[in-house]
Amino acid sequence: MAGWILIALLGYGAVVGVMYVAQRSFIYFPSSTQPVPRDYDAADFEVVDYRSEDGITLSGWYKPSLFSRPTIAYFHGNAGHIGQRVDKVRAYTEQGYGVFLAGYRGYGGNPGRPTEAGLFADARAALDWLDAQGISGQHLFLYGESLGSGVAVQMAVERRIGGLILEAPFSSVADIAQSRYRILPARWLLHDHFDSAAKIAEIDAPLLLVHGDRDFTVPIRFGRRLFDAAVEPKRAVYIPGAGHNDLYDHGMAERVLAFLGNPTAQTVP
Repeated sequence: MAGWILIALLGYGAVVGVMYVAQRSFIYFPSSTQPVPRDYDAADFEVVDYRSEDGITLSGWYKPSLFSRPTIAYFHGNAGHIGQRVDKVRAYTEQGYGVFLAGYRGYGGNPGRPTEAGLFADARAALDWLDAQGISGQHLFLYGESLGSGVAVQMAVERRIGGLILEAPFSSVADIAQSRYRILPARWLLHDHFDSAAKIAEIDAPLLLVHGDRDFTVPIRFGRRLFDAAVEPKRAVYIPGAGHNDLYDHGMAERVLAFLGNPTAQTVP
């Protein structure tokens, strides 16, 4: 019996060791493909380069606003690259809003490997580029999709903005990891935490949070936890029947446009 217990403990320790060493391969799923705007019906977007504080040169796509409307800095989710988000943001560019699709290290042909600190550095560089174009403060909205919600929350803490939009966000990576690996001390193994719930009350800007109740990638309870930690003005839309990747099939764009038009409104349709 003691021998079996020892084998089980050694096996458990090996699993914990692998999870600790290889954890970022379980968190980040970057696409190395370098997208070209014309391949995504985005020839009206300009490819711009910006340099992170640790010396990595990144590419993003930018379409200026019309009619003096605000610009949306879009921080995308885990899989794929910025080209695959063009269909989402078309509803906004067609209404005259500017859009900056921010690239990350390791994604979309950009050099480097993703980490929490690295993605924050990349986002700062993107916002610095926008600031150099005169886009900041009330003229700037931040949009965070899934993993990008952790990036957007951090930037909203650091910058003055017109509003924050979160699509299928999480309270923290630790919450997600512990829910998936319940028999492991996942919470204590992490290098990258993206602890948005601990930060979001520091944000002094209107918030729109949208989540689907059939989201099995980031269960809605983690979106609710994040929303509960936020301060007013804040609005949440929880969509029955929507999952993680199909919120735009359930009226996401219309809700974002309503928020952009009146960020402090008491309700969002």
